[in-house]
Amino acid sequence: MANKGLFASAIAKLLPATDTVNRAGGPAYALGAEAKLAQLAATGTLNDSFYASAETHLADVIAAAKAADPSLADIVRMVHPNPKDESRRAFYGWLIGKPYDVAALPVEIAAFEAWKREPTGALPPVPFLWLTALPLTAEQWGELACTMGWQALRMNLNTLARNGAFAVAGVTEAVAVRLADKEAISKARVLPYQLMMALGAAGEGVPLKVQAALEDALEASVSNVPTVPGRVVVCPDVSGSMRSPATGYRKGASSKVTCNDVAALVAAAVLRANRDARVLPFEEKVVRVKLDPFARLAVNTAKLAAIGGGGTSVSAPLAMLNAEKAAVDLVVIVSDNESWVDNARSKSTATMREWDQIVRRNPQAKLVCIDIQPHGSTQASGRPEILNVGGFSDAVFDTIARFASGETRDWVSIVNQTEV
Repeated sequence: MANKGLFASAIAKLLPATDTVNRAGGPAYALGAEAKLAQLAATGTLNDSFYASAETHLADVIAAAKAADPSLADIVRMVHPNPKDESRRAFYGWLIGKPYDVAALPVEIAAFEAWKREPTGALPPVPFLWLTALPLTAEQWGELACTMGWQALRMNLNTLARNGAFAVAGVTEAVAVRLADKEAISKARVLPYQLMMALGAAGEGVPLKVQAALEDALEASVSNVPTVPGRVVVCPDVSGSMRSPATGYRKGASSKVTCNDVAALVAAAVLRANRDARVLPFEEKVVRVKLDPFARLAVNTAKLAAIGGGGTSVSAPLAMLNAEKAAVDLVVIVSDNESWVDNARSKSTATMREWDQIVRRNPQAKLVCIDIQPHGSTQASGRPEILNVGGFSDAVFDTIARFASGETRDWVSIVNQTEV
């Protein structure tokens, strides 16, 4: 009779050995400098998280530079373009604050300058950001709410509320209709995370009707989440550390949306887009919960976000799949990756050992580890069927779909392929 323990021991020796410990003190794999920088660049959250301070995050990157995209005025100052006519000469002068001939300004700019001198009547047809720095009346803010782009409207609800726009007759109803417009949502390629953040950020001044429209938009946005074929398993981390803000701790500006909310949203969105997907929430072990794939996204998200607490064992859902001898094509783990409960005396992580069993049984299987608050280490690494994603935005949904279909290899290659 074959000695299975002997084979298991031999296989374990072939797995990559851990080379660091995570912030929770558990064994982990250190990410290379390029991958670490890509993760931090992808998140933009150099802030205090559950396990580390902002200074610690910053120290993780050897050199970091902070710069804003150059404005058109900056480009004109640097390039010194030769104006082709008097209209262009006047426009360049207006743009960089130099003397210019008012009569030669382009019609749109001239209309804007005339309106600034006497700000009455209809708003001029210029980018809404040009207008928001001016002392607009509540009625003008209400007009702006009906003309700005869909994404700008989603992002400026609190600004509209502060400036009295919703007190103007008809504005609340108009904004609610615009936000819930399925055609506009599809055209803007709106995805769930953007709307979860908008809902979480909505202040008391934003009318309930507008907040309800955001929830309707959240539901409609699921149609923009890519469908992943095959047997999909989503594993949201519901441990205690996941209750920290998704953007990290920022003095006076921490997000109301927690890591737990994000993990729950991913699971609920993938379940809606892939009705046969399995959801295995975990902390120290898998937490049993029954979800309806046909329920509203907000319902399943809230149900998942309300469970859990305790320590973190990233390997727990993989161990369950192995115990069941389950057939899988894609496993998605959404966590802060600070696994410590499954800390055992072994060269490799428990996650890597469990995954190795899964992939031996399912050679085509792929694993995506989404680290919402990346700290430079991971529980699974060094294999082509494993993708480590740092941070979270709606782009992650497309990243998962591309990786599952074989279009891309890892997060670093995605960053390198992006044109800037």
